[in-house]
Amino acid sequence: MLKIKEQLLSALAQCLEAMGEGLGAKAAFESPKLASHGDLAVTAALSLSKALKTNPRELALQLKAALERSPSFIDWVEGIEIAGPGFLNIRLKPRAKQGVVRDILTQSAKFGHHESTGQRVLVEFVSANPTGPLHVGHARQAALGDALCNLFETQGMGVHREFYYNDAGVQIDTLAKSTWCRIRGIEPGHSEWPEQAYQGDYIADIAKAFLAKETVKSDDREFTASGDAEDLEGIRNFAVAYLRREQDLDLASFALKFDEFYLESSLYTSSRVETAVKDMIESGHTYEKDGALWLQSTDFGDDKDRVMRKSEGGYTYFVPDVAYHLSKWERGYHQVINIQGTDHHGTIARVRAGLQAVSRVRELGIPSTYPQYVLHTMVRVMKGGQEVKISKRAGSYVTLRDLIEWTSRDAVRFFLLSRKPDTEYLFDVDLAVAKNNDNPVYYVQYAHARICSILMKEGLMQASSLDTDVFDAGDKAEHAKGVLDFERLLSFDLTPLQSEVAQQLMLTLAKYPEVLESAARDLAPHDLTFYLRELAASYHSYYDQERILVEEAHLKQARLALVGAVAQVLRNGLALLGVSVPLKM
Repeated sequence: MLKIKEQLLSALAQCLEAMGEGLGAKAAFESPKLASHGDLAVTAALSLSKALKTNPRELALQLKAALERSPSFIDWVEGIEIAGPGFLNIRLKPRAKQGVVRDILTQSAKFGHHESTGQRVLVEFVSANPTGPLHVGHARQAALGDALCNLFETQGMGVHREFYYNDAGVQIDTLAKSTWCRIRGIEPGHSEWPEQAYQGDYIADIAKAFLAKETVKSDDREFTASGDAEDLEGIRNFAVAYLRREQDLDLASFALKFDEFYLESSLYTSSRVETAVKDMIESGHTYEKDGALWLQSTDFGDDKDRVMRKSEGGYTYFVPDVAYHLSKWERGYHQVINIQGTDHHGTIARVRAGLQAVSRVRELGIPSTYPQYVLHTMVRVMKGGQEVKISKRAGSYVTLRDLIEWTSRDAVRFFLLSRKPDTEYLFDVDLAVAKNNDNPVYYVQYAHARICSILMKEGLMQASSLDTDVFDAGDKAEHAKGVLDFERLLSFDLTPLQSEVAQQLMLTLAKYPEVLESAARDLAPHDLTFYLRELAASYHSYYDQERILVEEAHLKQARLALVGAVAQVLRNGLALLGVSVPLKM
C-alpha cells in the first residue's frame, strides 16, 4: 500500500503543479479526523486558495475533477468527496488496502525499513558516572537511546551506540574516599564519615570485596584488589572496576549493548583536553579574570560567559565535554545525539560555544546546532500506592535493577517509552505487573499472543528455539520465537476482506512505515508505543466483531492472512522497543 500511496501522492503533486508552478511541493495527505470521512484527506484547496485567488470550495472542485482523471486515482480510488469549506476526503478501493497485507507478509521483519543511506549517527546515552548503580533516570535514557538507535536503523542509517564514562574528577575521589572509610569500619552516621560520601550498601560491598582481594572484570578493565587498607590508589581503581562491572550487569539485564565505552580519562592522557583549551584560547574567545580562564560563550549566544579553568586550578566539567565532542566530529560522526536529563540543559550552550570556537580555528565547519540533545525529565516511582524514593542498594534512589526485579524488562522499557521524554513520568509498579488491559505492555503483547494461538491452531505458525537476545527468561513455551508460514499465508486470496472493520485494520497496518519515519525524524520513540496500542486496539475490535475461524474456507484464509500481518507488525514494533513477544499469555 505504501507504493500505492506514493503513486497517489505523485498524481496529486502533478495536479497541483498544473494549477500553478511550484504548487506540486505542497502535495500531502492527512488522516481524516473520523474514519467515516474516508481514508485520506487533502487540505490543499484551503491552504492555496489565497495564493490562487480562488474560493477554496471552487478550487476543491477543480482539484477533484483533475484527480478523477488521473490513472492512479482511477486504479486505486473508490471515490472523492468535498466536505466543509474545501476538504477532499478520499476513499480507497478495498484492493488498495489489501495490498498492505501482502507487503507485510512479503517483507516480514523488514516491513517499513529503508535501504542504507550511507548516513552515520552517533547516539550517546546512559553515560553514568562509575560511582554507583544505574538509577531510574538512566533506565529512561537506556530505553530512549536503544529505541532511537533501532528506529534510525530502520531508516537506513548506520548507528554507533556510545557510553561515556566520567572516570576522572571529584566524583571518583569521593567514591575512593567512601570505600576507604568503609574498609576502616567507618559507616554513615559515624563522626568521621565525610558529608559528601556515597552511603548506599553497594559501598560496603565494594569494601568487603577489596579486603577479600577479589578480581573484578568489566567491559574495558580487570583489576585485582590488594586488600591493603592504605592502598588508596588501589582502592580507587578497584572501586571503579567493581562498579563498571555492576553497571555492565545492569545493562545486560536490560538487553542493552554498546559499540563503544569512551573514557573521560582518555581525553587527558591523549592531550585532547589541553589541545582543545589551546585552540579555544587561540580563537580569541577567552579571557583571564580573577585568576580564572573564561570562555566568552556570549559570543555564541550563551546567556553569560563560563569559567573554563578555575582560579584554584583544574578545568570545569564542560571543558572535557568540548574535547569529547571534537573527538566525535573527528571520528566522522557529523550527526550526534546526546540523551541526558534536563539537569544538563545548562551545559548545551557552553559546549556548543566551545565547539564553535575550536571549529573556527581548525576550520572544521561544525554546525552551531551540533550536537543535538534529547532531554528527559525525572521518573517518579509508585509502589503500593506510595512513592518510592530510596533503594537499600543505592542509598538514595531507585535503581534500574530495582525496577526490573519488581516488574520485568518488558514493562520497564515499554512504560518508560510511553511518554514524551520531556514529560515527567510516574512509573506505577502495580500497574506494570497487572495482567489486564489497563497495563499497556500487557495489552499489546496479549494482542500478539491472541493471534498466535489462532495461527498455531491452524498450523500457520510454529514455535522455534528460544531467542535469548530478545526474550526474558521464564516459560520457554511462552517466549519461544513464533515462525509464520509466509508461503501459505501469501497464497490466500484477500478479496473477501471487504468489511469496514477489516479495512480499518488494514489502514492502521499501513500507517506503520510512516510512524517509523516520523518517530526517527522527530526523535520520538513514544510515537511507536502509541501506534502499537492503537494497532492492538484495532485488532481487539476486529476480533470482537468478526470470527476468524469460520466455515467458509476462502473467508477464513483471508482473515488468517490479515491477522498474520497484524502479528508480524506487532512483533516488529515491539522488537524495536526491546520488548518480547510471547506466543501465549
